[in-house]
Amino acid sequence: MRFRLFVITLHDLARIRIRTNIHASVVGLLKDMMKWGLKIVLVVALTILCIGTALADIAPSKSAKSTRELVEQGKTVGTHRIIKSGDPELIYSEGIKYYELQKWKKASDLFDACQAYYAGSMREDSIAFFAARSKFKNRDYSTSTVQLEEFRRKFGRSTFLEDAEAMLAMCNYYLAPGPTRDQTITSQAIISFTEFMERYPKSERNEAFSNLTEELTNRLKQKVYINAYTYFKIQRYKSAIVAFRNALKQFPETPYREDILYHIAVSCYRLAHNSVPEKQADRYLDTIDAYYSFIDEFPESKRCKELERYNKEAKNFMDKNNIEKQK
Repeated sequence: MRFRLFVITLHDLARIRIRTNIHASVVGLLKDMMKWGLKIVLVVALTILCIGTALADIAPSKSAKSTRELVEQGKTVGTHRIIKSGDPELIYSEGIKYYELQKWKKASDLFDACQAYYAGSMREDSIAFFAARSKFKNRDYSTSTVQLEEFRRKFGRSTFLEDAEAMLAMCNYYLAPGPTRDQTITSQAIISFTEFMERYPKSERNEAFSNLTEELTNRLKQKVYINAYTYFKIQRYKSAIVAFRNALKQFPETPYREDILYHIAVSCYRLAHNSVPEKQADRYLDTIDAYYSFIDEFPESKRCKELERYNKEAKNFMDKNNIEKQK
């Protein structure tokens, strides 16, 4: 009885092993099928992608053809559709059309879109110039400046170079701010005009550029005067004197010369009047010198009477100081 139970148990174990092996085989088969299934899925996906790419490559040519047909039929086609057509010749020709019609925004968009197609070709410099000029005419001076700088660097022998450099100078002129703000761009505009007139001495633009240069220079003169007057206004007289004198050194022919000399004299007087006794003598001497500098150049000025009072007070102080020293 025990033997039979033992045999049965062995038989059952054998059946269990067989089932386990079958299960393992099935699991392995399923894993292999999954691996092959993933490979098949990847192959199918890549095939679909390739077909889609091929169709995408074919589609633009059809779009370009239909867009060109619409343009040739005289129908209005938006610039976005023209650009999307991928037809370089169509984009270029439409850009020229809008450029001649002075529709600068559309022309600019089209020229920007076709520049890459004509890189290295005979049209490259003309397209770059037309793109920059369209932006200039559309008053997008910042972008035009960037493109014109690039044009000058890249196309040093182009027939459009003179026009490009003239536009670049005008861009800087239009971007130059008022005299109360930083004048870095104003100085750059003056340099641009000066370089242009030196490089093209026979240009018809030189007279106008010379007038614009003078206008910008006067703006710089006004700026340095405003800076100096700011010190005067906040009663920092020592700094004001230095700033006013520097303004005269920088621009001796400034239209603010009378104002500057007047404020130097007043600043010297107020600085001396508010100083400690040890420094008053030297500063009253500066007041007397500033007074004579003013009346030598502007003896008929209405401000002479005011400055005479300051000069008289300065002299009285110096006389009194000399008497005390003699004692």
